[in-house]
Amino acid sequence: MDLNTITEVAQPRQRGELPAWRDGDAWLGGGTWLFSEPQLKVRRLIDVAALSWEPIHVTPNGLEIAATCTIAQFNAAALPVEWIAAPLVDRCCRSFLASFKIWNTATVGGNICMSLPAGPMISFTSALDGVCTIWAADGSERRIAVADFVIGPQQNGLKPGELLRRIDIPASALIRHAAFRQISLARVGRSGALLIGTLDPPTGEFVLTVTASTPRPIKFSFNALPSAADLRARIEREIPPSGYYDDIHGLPAWRRHMTLHFAQEIRDELAGTPR
Repeated sequence: MDLNTITEVAQPRQRGELPAWRDGDAWLGGGTWLFSEPQLKVRRLIDVAALSWEPIHVTPNGLEIAATCTIAQFNAAALPVEWIAAPLVDRCCRSFLASFKIWNTATVGGNICMSLPAGPMISFTSALDGVCTIWAADGSERRIAVADFVIGPQQNGLKPGELLRRIDIPASALIRHAAFRQISLARVGRSGALLIGTLDPPTGEFVLTVTASTPRPIKFSFNALPSAADLRARIEREIPPSGYYDDIHGLPAWRRHMTLHFAQEIRDELAGTPR
């Protein structure tokens, strides 16, 4: 879609060239949502793709994902074989309601900043303890966990003029055993529930992350694998029936049912994982 309110496009090549933020500005990464509907209040686009950040960087400490990394680049990344949770990358990328053309344009950071319940990059990064690095307008930066960054549907922790720079995934999260469950009402549709469970081999810690069925990511941590009854009771206690998302992609009662069902399947799958 043409954005006929735009009067200027800025293309900074480095951080020092980022223009001072003003009303009517919008960050342009992949632009798959930005150009999908009228943006009547937007007057200037600031093209962060021009900053040419390295999409994926593997370090001894873990994985650094640039906010401008496309879904195609993320899915194609060669990751260390000892990162046994790495198959979650492909599972989450394929949970997009998107064609290959969108994969080549849409970005990891854009999906997180849209902060929709069904955002699969939110699911992946929150489940694996992802941390956002955010550039502030005054030249400083701050860090916040993805699970805390996403507040609700299209609501996040960004302040005016702030920019998501990257997401860091610690190596300690990538070496966990992982189990994945996802469902949509349609064969190719937006996720109605997407759950990821992880089990840390050295400590036995179990973490269940609930996304898509709730307005924001919700994590449940246990020092050891809980019983089926304890897991269900914890979910029911912390997510009341009114806490499930309600839209055309799934009624709350169905989302609750699938959340509890998938939580049990994930627990059972990881219970059989060799230590």
